[in-house]
Amino acid sequence: MPQTIQVEGLTNAEFFERYAAPGRIGLYGGPELINRMINRAQRHLDEDHVWSRWSHAFLFEGRRADGHHWVIESDLDIHRKHIRLGAQENRISKYHDDARTTALAVIDFGLTPEQTDRVIVTALEQVAQRARYSLRELAGTVWAMRHPEWQPRENVLAREQAYFCSAFVRHVFAAVGVDLVVGIAEKNTAPEHIARTEVPHTKWLLLRAAVPESKVRRLVKRVRARVRLRLRKRKL
Repeated sequence: MPQTIQVEGLTNAEFFERYAAPGRIGLYGGPELINRMINRAQRHLDEDHVWSRWSHAFLFEGRRADGHHWVIESDLDIHRKHIRLGAQENRISKYHDDARTTALAVIDFGLTPEQTDRVIVTALEQVAQRARYSLRELAGTVWAMRHPEWQPRENVLAREQAYFCSAFVRHVFAAVGVDLVVGIAEKNTAPEHIARTEVPHTKWLLLRAAVPESKVRRLVKRVRARVRLRLRKRKL
C-alpha cells in the first residue's frame, strides 16, 4: 500500500540528503509562472478542480565521485548562451533553493538493485541519444487532461525520441515492468499522475506553501466567507 510521510523543518538540501537514493523519483513544485501554469493545467485530474502541487518529475541517479547527488531528467534548461532541451543530468543542488520551492517529494518503489541499475541505464541511454523535450507532447497531454476519454489513447502530438519530464520518468520505469499509471498512455502522463500512483511505495513530502489556486477561486472563497459571516450575524 502507498504510504505518505510528511516531513517538516528541513531545508531542501537536508531533505534530499536524507531521502534521495538511486532509482527513486523526485517531484518538484515552484512559485514561478511556468510552474503555476503546469499546476493549473492539471486541475482537470481532480474532482474539485484543485490545482496540482507538482510541475516537474525526475529520477535520482545517486551520489557520484564529486560527492553530489545527481538526477536524470527531461527538462528545459536555459542559461545565458547555453540551452539544453531534453534528457540531461544535473546535480540535485539545482533544486536546493528553498525560496523557489513550494513542494518536494521523494518516492521509493522498493526496486531491487538490478531494477535500479536497469532504470538508470535506460535513462542514461536517453541522455546519450539526446532525447528531446517535447513541448508538442506537453500540449497533447493538456488536451487529454481536459478530455478524459483521450487519456488512454496515444498522445495526439507524439514525436519519436522525445519526452517531457513525467513521461520520461514513466518510460524508464517501464523498462523494469513497473507501470506507474495504469490506463493512461505513457506520453499523456503528468506529474500529478505520478504523485497519485497506486503502485506500492513510500513517499516523503516536504511542503513549503499551500496548494496553488486561481485568483478567481480565492475571490469566490472570500465572498462565501463574507456571506456566511453576515448570515450568522443576522441569526444572532
